[in-house]
Amino acid sequence: MPHPYVLLSAAVSLDGYLDDTGPDRLLLSSPADFDRVDEVRASVDAILIGAGTIRADNPRLLVNSEERRAARIAAGKPPYPLKVTVSGSGELDPAANFWHTGGEKLLYTTDEGAERAGALGVAADIVPLGPELDWHRLLEHLREERGVERLMVEGGGRIHTQLLQQGLADEVQLVLAPLFVGDPDAPRLFGPGGYQGGRLRLVESRRIEDVVLMRYEPTAPGTGLVATAADHHWLALACELAAQCPPSRTAFSVGAVVVAADGTELARGHSREGGDPVVHAEEAALAKLDPADPRLATATVYTSLEPCTHRASRPAPCARLILDAGVRRVVTAWREPDTFVEGADGTGLLTAKGVDVLVLDEHADRAKAPNRHLP
Repeated sequence: MPHPYVLLSAAVSLDGYLDDTGPDRLLLSSPADFDRVDEVRASVDAILIGAGTIRADNPRLLVNSEERRAARIAAGKPPYPLKVTVSGSGELDPAANFWHTGGEKLLYTTDEGAERAGALGVAADIVPLGPELDWHRLLEHLREERGVERLMVEGGGRIHTQLLQQGLADEVQLVLAPLFVGDPDAPRLFGPGGYQGGRLRLVESRRIEDVVLMRYEPTAPGTGLVATAADHHWLALACELAAQCPPSRTAFSVGAVVVAADGTELARGHSREGGDPVVHAEEAALAKLDPADPRLATATVYTSLEPCTHRASRPAPCARLILDAGVRRVVTAWREPDTFVEGADGTGLLTAKGVDVLVLDEHADRAKAPNRHLP
């Protein structure tokens, strides 16, 4: 089942601590970075924190900018993202700010924790996940039952650690503050244990007043290419779009989605869209974007079939359109067979030009389904 795009957000000291052991919260971010975080909050469907963060920081977890709230409303969204917390025990203070500010609240817990939280009068929708907490079930529920496509996780360290160790994080936004904590009893961002994948890929680094923002993407073991829950989500959508194509005996049915580095959908398309009998999916999607859009340089094209390298119907094949758009990453479900073009190799052409191409063949059957009528 598809998961939301999971974005981990945290600020740490130079020696890797989230806080010190003093009675007051240690402020690690700068004012400009707090505003950046507010912007990120405004862009997501839900924000998740752990019960420990509620106990330690008593946060309100709001979108503070009136303009950003207004923009959400104008886009048909509630003014505040869904607020989510996780507690195995259900031992939560019903008077905490979390429950009494912002919009809807959701608590994921165990069967036993649900009874305890209900008895305490916690003001939230309570979802028991069984005898133990299960991150896969939690994320599936958020996506399927609550429509959450983008989830921002603001901690604490244990939750960040678990999501990374289980390969469920799509992005890490880490702010490095210019100070040291040096207290071994203070909370750290990441704990010990085995982590999936190898080196993370640096997507962006940016100075914000006296702190530095670094954005990373996890990578698939041994490949250096990103293979995340979001990849599976968007590729599944591309396969769904392929099923919308008017059937043809002379061309494949293909769906494509262009997605920005921050997980925002930029455009989508499918073969023969809009009554054009020869338009290809990638072509249809890219045509909806301004060629000068700076987001294209770090975007991903998700396509149910490998981009074509030869075509008679238009001057430029889809692989060339992708290169001309400046896109550097493609995720596909199915390598192009020799049905219409012998020796097609969109992956080879793209990788030779420095584009990362990831083939997730577990989606191949869905990509092939609308093309079963072809020889």
